[in-house]
Amino acid sequence: MSEIELSAGVIDYTDTGEDGGGGAGKDVVVLVHGLGFDESVWDAVVEELRGDFRVLVPVLPIGSHRRPMRPEADLSAHGVAAILAEFLERLDLHDVTLVQNDAGTAQLLVGVRDERVGRLVLTSCEALDNYPPGIQGRTLHAASRVPGGLFLLLQSFRVPFLVRMRTSLGGMAKRPIPYALVRRWYRPLLTRSAIRRDLAVFCRSTEKDTYLKAAEKLREFDRPALVAWGAEDRMMPAATGRRLAELLPRGRYVEIPGAGTLVQLDNPGALCAELRAFIRETPIGEGPVGEAG
Repeated sequence: MSEIELSAGVIDYTDTGEDGGGGAGKDVVVLVHGLGFDESVWDAVVEELRGDFRVLVPVLPIGSHRRPMRPEADLSAHGVAAILAEFLERLDLHDVTLVQNDAGTAQLLVGVRDERVGRLVLTSCEALDNYPPGIQGRTLHAASRVPGGLFLLLQSFRVPFLVRMRTSLGGMAKRPIPYALVRRWYRPLLTRSAIRRDLAVFCRSTEKDTYLKAAEKLREFDRPALVAWGAEDRMMPAATGRRLAELLPRGRYVEIPGAGTLVQLDNPGALCAELRAFIRETPIGEGPVGEAG
């Protein structure tokens, strides 16, 4: 992996433009993961898109990062969004197709530091009044506020049976998640107190109405936007996705069949097909091609 030093600390990232998978002249796609995931959650999508696009995946400091951030770093949702914006700036990326899953990070760039975003794609993610989302989100945020609570909650990820439960990761995907991936994602949290500290700071400092307030700026986002929601998502209700598409002036809503929250794991082929069509039909700088709905 590559690494880059930002104001908050050093983050890792993958970039197909650096390993021969896509370079100059190709549309740039940046894939953004959610809490407790790293770049590997996007592997199937990267492999399918890399031949036609330059694809980058930064590892943001929200649970599965391997490098703790500086103690003074702002790791609230807005702070993590600032880290993402700085990442785009430092790599001098332009007209990016920014694709978000699970967390609401990308929404917080809109109207604040979105000048490098050419297209916005929101797949099943935190939005509007759905924060913290589902029983998983509420449990995590409650645990982060109790001394030792986060450490105790994380122990459940050592037990495959508990991970598969609907109240845990099992409720975020329709297809079984390989336990090898779970071990990879949660190893930093289970073995390093500094990583747990970063996640706890994020949970404690992100306000409940963060994404509801951010939604007002979505009304002013004048670039192409796609809302691609898991058709069988229980954690992020489809109604939330439809409301997002209606807020975005150039938004369009689609559902990914057979997918829960982790659409990129459940049905990467359908998601990639939607991404390809969206990018093809919305050349940067041209007017709208359809209405929200």
